[in-house]
Amino acid sequence: MTDFARRVERGWYQGSPWLTPLRPLGWLVGRVAGRRLAAFRRQRTAPPVPVLVVGNVTVGGTGKTPLVVALAQRASERGLSVVVISRGYGGKAGRYPMTVTPASDPAVVGDEPLLIVRRAGVPVVLDPRRDRALNYVVRELAPDLVISDDGLQHYALPRSAEIVVIDARRGLGNGRCLPAGPLREPASRLEQVDFLVANGGVWPGAVTMHLKPGKLTRLSDGLTLDGEAFRERFGAVHGVAGIGNPERFFRSLAVLGLAVTPHAFADHHAFKPEDLAFADGRPVVMTEKDAVKCQGFDNTRLWMLPVRAALPETVLDAMIDRALNPDSAPSAAALESAEKERE
Repeated sequence: MTDFARRVERGWYQGSPWLTPLRPLGWLVGRVAGRRLAAFRRQRTAPPVPVLVVGNVTVGGTGKTPLVVALAQRASERGLSVVVISRGYGGKAGRYPMTVTPASDPAVVGDEPLLIVRRAGVPVVLDPRRDRALNYVVRELAPDLVISDDGLQHYALPRSAEIVVIDARRGLGNGRCLPAGPLREPASRLEQVDFLVANGGVWPGAVTMHLKPGKLTRLSDGLTLDGEAFRERFGAVHGVAGIGNPERFFRSLAVLGLAVTPHAFADHHAFKPEDLAFADGRPVVMTEKDAVKCQGFDNTRLWMLPVRAALPETVLDAMIDRALNPDSAPSAAALESAEKERE
């Protein structure tokens, strides 16, 4: 992440007078977004199969990919055939639609799609035009459920239900649209989605989700250590993150009791071995998303910290059921579990 990008982001979330001249442009972006949404709602059509969109209204990472994985896994456990569609941001595929496999090259398909297919074990299809991806999936795979990783603002994609994930710690920043603030759409958009998920804390009207760390895994040989064993063995580490919100990852390492030297890179950064060559010999711990791009590096000091989305199974079921039957309301059990999560 460049110094300028950090300055802009800091201004969005902490306030900065130099953003004031951008407010008219932010207002215009909000107006255009509102009109696009209104046009979509007037012309809305039912998708050929149930489509569940998981997205956000802010730029940067909110934790939606772990939720996509959790939803795909839960739907599969229920016996549903599931396909995830994605734009494939960060990849350089030469043709679309493209099906991702566990052996795909992350430089071609992108880091998030490869992570999803490896973790969730369901087909992932890429296309910048998600409506075209949906048509391909329906024709070739005929799934029971399609989950769209992002795509909330891709209104050419028909959908059965919408989930928005927000970072409860950062919230909506100054509440303004790009470039004056971090919002892709006005904050009122949150009132129109089926489910609101707050990652890492409490938010009015939202289900609380936490990202639970797993065992740290060494990339070179798959050795795993729990947080306590890793801390006792190493203590101090380099933290590396090429994600939308790297500070959240660095905090996760600190919670494990590690002394962290942070290194933030741009989201979807294409890592090179020299990016991770630190002279002091300390371990390098990265996100699972970044690790899919570094598996072949000749470096035994590289580790990853996987995370999973933790929220009540009844809530996952309610989200899936809403997509399968858009006219249904969330079950009472799901709402009760969500309320307990907020308490």
